[in-house]
Amino acid sequence: MASKPPKKTSAPAAAVEPALAENPGPVIPFDIIDAPTQRFYALAVYVALNAWRLWDYSKLTQDDADSLWLFLKWALIDASFIYGLPEMRIPWLEWSNATTTLFFLVHALLDGLMMFRIPIPLDAWLIALTKVLYDRELSISERRVKPADILHNASLILGKQTIHILPEGSAMLNPHHHSFCLDDATTTATLPIRINQTTPILIELLRVDLDSNKNETITVGSKQVRALHKQAQRGHHDDVAAPRMLQVPVTRTGLYRLQRVVDESNLEVQRRASDTLVVRCPHASVKAVASDKCRGELSNFVLEVHGTPPLKIKYSRSINQEDRGFSFQSIQPENLVSPLIRHADSEALTTAGAVDASWARSERIEVPLNESLNTAGRWFYSIEEVHDACGNVANYSAQREREDGDYPRPATAPLEQTLIVHERPKVSLDVQLSQCALQVARGRPTTFPIRIESAGYDEADAPYALSYLFTPVERLRPNGEHAEDASVEPVTLKRPRTQPTIKSPGLYTLRSIASRFCDGEILEPATCLLSNPPEPDLSIAAEPIADKCAGNSIGLRVDLALTGTPPFLVNYDVEHRDRGRAEARSVRVDGLRHQLEFRPQDAGHHTYTFKSIQDAVYDSLSLTSKSLVLQQDVKPPASAHFTSPSPRSAACIEEPASFAVTMQGEGPWDLEYEIVHGGRRTKRKVEAIAQGQYTIQTDRLSKGGEYVIALVSVQDRSGCRVFLKDEAMVEVRQQRPKASFGQLEGRRSLLTLEGKQVALPVRLTGQAPWTVRYRNANDTTGAMHESRVSNKNDVLHVSGAGVYELVDVHDQTCPGTVEAATGTFEVQWIERPSIELPATSMAERVGHAFVKQEVCEGDEDTVEVSLTGTPPYHVTYEQRVQAERGPMSLSRKTFTAGLAVASIQMETSQAGQVEYRFAELGDYLYDHDPAKHQPLLIQQRVNPRPSARFVTPGKTYKYCKEEAGGGDSVIPIRLDGAPPFDLEIGIKHQSSARPEVIRVPSINGHEYDVRIPHRVLALGNHAVSVRSVRDARGCQRKTEYEAPHVQVVVADVPVISALESRRDFCVGERLSFTLSGTPPFNVFYTFEGVERRATSTGTTFRRIAEKPGNFTITAITDGAGDCRARLALTKMIHPMPSVKISQGRDTVVDIHEGGEAELLFEFGGTPPFEFTYTRSAIPPRRNQQDSGGGSGSGSGNSRGTSAVQETRHDVSYAYRKTLAASQEGTYEVVAVKDAYCAFSRNAPASAAAERGSERQRKLEG
Repeated sequence: MASKPPKKTSAPAAAVEPALAENPGPVIPFDIIDAPTQRFYALAVYVALNAWRLWDYSKLTQDDADSLWLFLKWALIDASFIYGLPEMRIPWLEWSNATTTLFFLVHALLDGLMMFRIPIPLDAWLIALTKVLYDRELSISERRVKPADILHNASLILGKQTIHILPEGSAMLNPHHHSFCLDDATTTATLPIRINQTTPILIELLRVDLDSNKNETITVGSKQVRALHKQAQRGHHDDVAAPRMLQVPVTRTGLYRLQRVVDESNLEVQRRASDTLVVRCPHASVKAVASDKCRGELSNFVLEVHGTPPLKIKYSRSINQEDRGFSFQSIQPENLVSPLIRHADSEALTTAGAVDASWARSERIEVPLNESLNTAGRWFYSIEEVHDACGNVANYSAQREREDGDYPRPATAPLEQTLIVHERPKVSLDVQLSQCALQVARGRPTTFPIRIESAGYDEADAPYALSYLFTPVERLRPNGEHAEDASVEPVTLKRPRTQPTIKSPGLYTLRSIASRFCDGEILEPATCLLSNPPEPDLSIAAEPIADKCAGNSIGLRVDLALTGTPPFLVNYDVEHRDRGRAEARSVRVDGLRHQLEFRPQDAGHHTYTFKSIQDAVYDSLSLTSKSLVLQQDVKPPASAHFTSPSPRSAACIEEPASFAVTMQGEGPWDLEYEIVHGGRRTKRKVEAIAQGQYTIQTDRLSKGGEYVIALVSVQDRSGCRVFLKDEAMVEVRQQRPKASFGQLEGRRSLLTLEGKQVALPVRLTGQAPWTVRYRNANDTTGAMHESRVSNKNDVLHVSGAGVYELVDVHDQTCPGTVEAATGTFEVQWIERPSIELPATSMAERVGHAFVKQEVCEGDEDTVEVSLTGTPPYHVTYEQRVQAERGPMSLSRKTFTAGLAVASIQMETSQAGQVEYRFAELGDYLYDHDPAKHQPLLIQQRVNPRPSARFVTPGKTYKYCKEEAGGGDSVIPIRLDGAPPFDLEIGIKHQSSARPEVIRVPSINGHEYDVRIPHRVLALGNHAVSVRSVRDARGCQRKTEYEAPHVQVVVADVPVISALESRRDFCVGERLSFTLSGTPPFNVFYTFEGVERRATSTGTTFRRIAEKPGNFTITAITDGAGDCRARLALTKMIHPMPSVKISQGRDTVVDIHEGGEAELLFEFGGTPPFEFTYTRSAIPPRRNQQDSGGGSGSGSGNSRGTSAVQETRHDVSYAYRKTLAASQEGTYEVVAVKDAYCAFSRNAPASAAAERGSERQRKLEG
């Protein structure tokens, strides 16, 4: 009875639903189609789809247009099938998304290859697979063998020996290339010596004296070394293997080199070449000069720099506490040759031979600083830093900051220079008029009205030294100038506003002014006349005033004649007899004559008493002593007056004056007039004047001052004489106008930039405006210049160099004179910068250019140029290269030079004519001016390197064996360059690693037929190439690598020739022969006494030698007929050499440092033996072997791969050889060679058996 299946127990709905959601069943339930059947159906669909795919692929041979459509079609079908199959949830076919995508990409690739008919290299894949699975070659015995079994014979090289040695120490002086210097403050320099893995007991330093170049050895003994080592151990207790730094003190300058270091085992420690300089510390100072300067002067002081050149100095400048930035200069002596310039980071500064350290000596260089002090105030210069060529720095600015000093401060130290720039004082007379005339009462002093002009430092510049010329009035020249013996009166003014006191009458002229520091300048007006006018005086004349009708007197007409300086004040009393008291009155008189009319109202006796008089200079003077009293008892006349309503004029000295007078009345007239000057009165009378107009003309007025022309009286025909009051004034100039040049900064000369317009100060006296005529004495044309000037202290603008002379001057009214001593002013130009080649240069002047010696293409060359002017110089030059092949190139380069010599690198990278045109030149003062600069032209020919080429490169020259024996082979060649040529030809046979070299000297033409001697040609292919060529200019071109070549083939018909000319071969090598003729070829040979025959359908016959023996080719035939070429081509096949080290075992030997271990090599083969062995680093070992060693197969499986540290080559003429080794590592033989064969363990299979002396040397190298 069949048992019933167990009844399913029901579960809550909530528990069943999640289980179904996590594990959904297949799309087609298993109760309909079970899982294996569903997998079968899926496979059937996949096979059907592939059959359909192959059907579409077969139809592509008829129509290519369906390729794209079929590809898209099958990509869509594959995507639908591959991505849809997992969704069916068939067991074993539920792939992950990544697997599904991978399957689709594989099918899409297959669709592309098939539908686009991309060929699949199945044949190549099959051949490669067959080669891997079945690698066989025909051997000499005409049987197939596996080359790997022959080539990879590990039993030929057996054994290795490992030597353990204590670590070797090292020592190096100054590893971080620090700089050191000594001075008075730093008397000791500590040189660091880095030691590694050693404990020294003796150190020797080589010191080369910088001054004498003598050397000495400084020995640091064991006691001092132990102390230094103990000091270096501090801080390294945890790290025993870390390098130590020994600090060795030295107290003298020099070039130091680590000469010898001995460790505890009395062995010398390895040293690295490193030179260290200990020089004098760089320092700088200021050569102090006077701190007080005048504006416009030069600073004119020197910075003195000491140190190892090239030096750099950095200094600052501030003006009135305003920072004007830093200046940086690079300084070095001329013709300095120092390795520090080209190899700043080099460890060895000198050659291994004689040591010359003179270039490191401390030099003293003076750097002049000449700046124009154009701003008044405090100029402060301070040296900030000094750098020498070794990198030592003297930082003075940091030192000042540490001292917390005031900055800037007075120049108390030689590092600073303070200049106080003072203004130049200027002095003139403080008067309003163009001429100064002082009138003072006799015996009374007055102040000299001077005014000192200065800016900012008046009180500090005091006292002022003033001087003036003085000539008494009675000794003046007739033209009003000073007498020749005029006295010079010095005056010291304690304050700028102080005015000196003068008293004596005469002419005063300012001569010079100077402050406590600077000479000053005299401005106009500078001349003043001091006079003592006469005391005022009065004379009177009176006449009664008559009534014209009755003839009675009705008053008194009083004529007042005055002398003195107007205006006058006359005091008089009027007294009437009947009244008994006097009435005081006064009258102001502005001229020298005056008329009073006393017309009293009352009749009677009247008395007029003149009491006193005063004028503009003198106070009241009494007239009592003159008894000027008039009394009167109380009883159209002719007339004349000046035509001008204001008769006043000016006249030049030594010239007359004239005035027009209008006469009234009935002529003829008699006219009286007076000329009053200097207190003197001169009367003139003119009679019988017939016309109504008359002109009064004076004599030449020889003295300056004011003249008064006063009309006195006129009388007409009636005989009545009428008193006149009209006056005319004539102002006669004291002096003629004068012109002179003023001073600039205390002199009448000026140094200025070329072409710059300058203003020459001119000093004028007289009345504005002036017309000044001047000329340049250096102007050969004699051109005259004229300028109209309106200021007494004006300027003349000129722009040329030369000596300028004032010719004449004319003011508003009068011609003047020019002072000879001050009438010239010299203007000079500062020299413009220039550039030229020094006399020591090797350049030849040809026309306007300098031609340097020719150089070869690629050789280095330089040229030095000399510069004059004011540094720094700014130079721009054009480098024009006219290449022999290609267009011309032009480039502009600019450099700045701080000294008078600059070095230029020449362009030699390409052949042609190179021209250097120094087109622009400027310096500190001048910018470049094309019109004034004469370009420096340097030319140099860069010769091309010669070349040689075959007329038909790549051509193959074929020769038969018989023809080759008859003469030399000729190959035409073409040469470029300057004949004669020296040619070097390389001929390399296909079987030789090293070519034969043929040298052909003195080829005089550009075409040459190279004849290859028969002795250097063998059967086979030869590559002929040009190795080098040299022409008559000394230029050479090497074309050893990648040079064009031709082929020379030496063949025979039919002929068989070995691809390698050597006779001896080794087991494992392939004997290759080239066949000439018509294939197929039959090759007849004997090996081990057995005659054999081989057939070759190609032009190459090759067999691998699987064992030693005598291989001789006796004959060859080709497919052209039965002709047989008989020959005896013998090759000896030698066995492979073998070698054992340490009797073929792996051994380990430990030695002490300085000890040695023996390496025993045992050889098999034919002496002599050449072998190559390596020393490899020893990796950490898991199991330490005994020093006796254990045998092994030679590869050392107990350790990992180690790096080869050294490879050596040696020769043994016996079957055993012993070598001594003292270096740590694993020694093993990697290659061995006997008299015929060689074997290399590390060579690839295809090259392991290559032999021959040349190839063996390459293998061992």
